[in-house]
Amino acid sequence: MNDNGDRPVYIIVGRVWRKKGGESEGCHLLLTAPDDDTAVKAALEALAQEGYVEAELDQIGEMTEIPDEEPHMSAYQGATEGEVSIVTFEESF
Repeated sequence: MNDNGDRPVYIIVGRVWRKKGGESEGCHLLLTAPDDDTAVKAALEALAQEGYVEAELDQIGEMTEIPDEEPHMSAYQGATEGEVSIVTFEESF
């Protein structure tokens, strides 16, 4: 599992926009929080700080294993250290 004691590492999946009406990017956010409501609030705050003007968050869940591939492995490590890790990628339709 994780090494954060009682704080799970959450993964939030969605889409983000840097410009209103612009192109969207797929997004995975990894972070620790005491509950999912707090995780969503922290994720939205982190996205705003990084210059994203809009976000559509679709799913939230707890990580059950440490990822074994980048960039999620580093994002997971950052989350265990108290960061909100943001992984963006080009969406395929």
